[in-house]
Amino acid sequence: MSDLVIVESPAKAKTIKKYLGSNYEVIASMGHVRDLPKARLSVDIKNNFAPKYEIIKGKEKLVNELKSMAEKSDNIYLATDPDREGEAISWHLAYILGLPDDYCKRVEFNEITKTGVTNGMNNPRSINIDLVNAQQARRILDRLVGYKLSPFISQKIRRGLSAGRVQSVAVRIIVDREEEIRKFKPEEYWTVDAKFIPKGSRKAFSASLYSDANGKIKISNQEQADKIEADLKDADYVITKVKHGTRKKSPAPPFITSTLQQEASRKLGFQSRRTMKVAQELYEGVDIQGMGATGLITYMRTDSLRISNVAIEEVTQFISSEYGSEYLPPKPRFFKSRNNAQDGHEAIRPSMPSLAPDKIKDSLTSDQYKLYKLIWNRFTASQMADCIQKTTQADIEANGYTFKASGYYVDFPGFTTLYVESKDEDEEKSSQLPPLEKNMPVKCKELKKNQHFTQPPARYTEASLIKALEEYGIGRPSTYAATITTITSREYVKREAKSLVPTELGEVSTNLMKQRFPKIVNVKFTAQMEENLDMVENGNEEWGELLNDFYGDFDKTLKKAKADMEGVKIQLKEDETDIICEKCGRKMVVKVGRYGKFIACPGYPECQNIKKFVEKTGVVCPKCGGDVIIKHTKTKRIFYGCSNYPKCDFVSWNEPVNERCPQCGEILFKKKGKKPVLFCAKEGCGYTKNISAEEK
Repeated sequence: MSDLVIVESPAKAKTIKKYLGSNYEVIASMGHVRDLPKARLSVDIKNNFAPKYEIIKGKEKLVNELKSMAEKSDNIYLATDPDREGEAISWHLAYILGLPDDYCKRVEFNEITKTGVTNGMNNPRSINIDLVNAQQARRILDRLVGYKLSPFISQKIRRGLSAGRVQSVAVRIIVDREEEIRKFKPEEYWTVDAKFIPKGSRKAFSASLYSDANGKIKISNQEQADKIEADLKDADYVITKVKHGTRKKSPAPPFITSTLQQEASRKLGFQSRRTMKVAQELYEGVDIQGMGATGLITYMRTDSLRISNVAIEEVTQFISSEYGSEYLPPKPRFFKSRNNAQDGHEAIRPSMPSLAPDKIKDSLTSDQYKLYKLIWNRFTASQMADCIQKTTQADIEANGYTFKASGYYVDFPGFTTLYVESKDEDEEKSSQLPPLEKNMPVKCKELKKNQHFTQPPARYTEASLIKALEEYGIGRPSTYAATITTITSREYVKREAKSLVPTELGEVSTNLMKQRFPKIVNVKFTAQMEENLDMVENGNEEWGELLNDFYGDFDKTLKKAKADMEGVKIQLKEDETDIICEKCGRKMVVKVGRYGKFIACPGYPECQNIKKFVEKTGVVCPKCGGDVIIKHTKTKRIFYGCSNYPKCDFVSWNEPVNERCPQCGEILFKKKGKKPVLFCAKEGCGYTKNISAEEK
């Protein structure tokens, strides 16, 4: 007889088994084992929204194995992930295994280390039914919206569409930004910049025109800029003010889920789904040479900035020994979580702060190393001393005009030795001014006027969209990656370089939702729903009442929309192709069927002509002259092949482009990555070319 521990994944099971020893059997449930079946609504609306759960198809054998092992065990520990979803999985497992409430031993591992596992096993608790009910409420809400609204959207726009509570709001945010960009009217403005050389010096410094005799100046057109240029011709410049100062920069806090996804996007070029996959691997455990299976980071789905005292002590000792005591702040740093944070776990940090990334690099994959280093650097830097910068500001005057110059240099690097947070906007670059003194004359080496136009707001990237969702209070740490994956895979949004751009389908769907279901795509309403789910989790609201309050209004709105739009079908422009139907002469359109896209005549049922859907790249096959087309593997990974297959066997994972190698004349390919390049694939050639921003 032994004790049984049930976790979610085999990797996690392997790591935990190492710490628990031979008296424990550790088995993985492979995620959920019971859920709402896909084929039907499976929610009894009339019976207080009672869910009708079933064993997930394909998991019957695993469930039987779990039951068999449970019968032979003295104690059963449910050790699924420490969040709502994990709590629900434990609850379903307890039901399937017939475990009474007073028998359940629910344990949590914030980190998969010897200490973390021992603490978890020594502090079992009963299942938190409030957490379970919050998960059930979210699951049923999403099922009601998805299964009731999706058929309506599909009928009115295109077959196979889906609508979701959070995804619809995310698409709306992107669509609204695109509308802002379209409506934006650029305004002209000018700047006047100068380069000065102090008397007795050879080092030039830059300054920008700030004001005239009437105060801060705004230059709206070329005439004003020309007048300023004329006024300053042959003028004598003198420094009228010099101010020296010191400023401190403090480190960013350790990661939470949203900031990890944002920073991994900016620094590593990772999509959020990739980030969370790798973070899960680091949390569950990686085989480290000389250590075995080891959990390297704390739980990665968190919105808390809390750090344990033990972790602070460990990282403080590491910083002191590796960098010196001068790199420690006067006292440990503690960071405040935002007001609506659940604070269930610590911030994301290395489970062993002394385990520097380079020590274990050989045991990690490239992605694991990059992400672990990012997490380790950010956490370690968060407990380091401030960066001290010496600043200089100077005013230079001539003929009633004032130029301002500013610069700084780093006096003490502090935490920036290890880590500097990335920003979406341009960052200030370090520039040190030469020694300047009040009343010092300076020579104007160059005076330059520049025309500018105000820019529209930037399109969302994954990083900025996650930041917006978090600020609006939409979704929770575990939902961001799944939401972005859904809206891109279902073609409501497409990627252009790093930007997320709404498709016509996304815009039409959003406009329909805004007209007919304004609450579903209302940012404030969706954020309020998240707060209500948090209240269920905290035991302050009954989940059946929450569902009832939502569904009454939703059902009425849906019935009215169906009645008002009976017989209405919205035609998308992007569905039309340039292919002429050889049977009736109409332009054929792209349709979506059970097995994906195909091309059909819009004259159906009179004309039933259909063709296979092919995505052309516009590139000619280098082997036979056919069209190079986009293809997909069974896992939906993109590759490129010839349309004349199987007669022609040209195939490539890298995208071919309409550009020839200047060395050998062969076709070039685009290799994607953080620094994408064009390269020649011909053996022995070796030509490469960096891709400019325009070419991307």
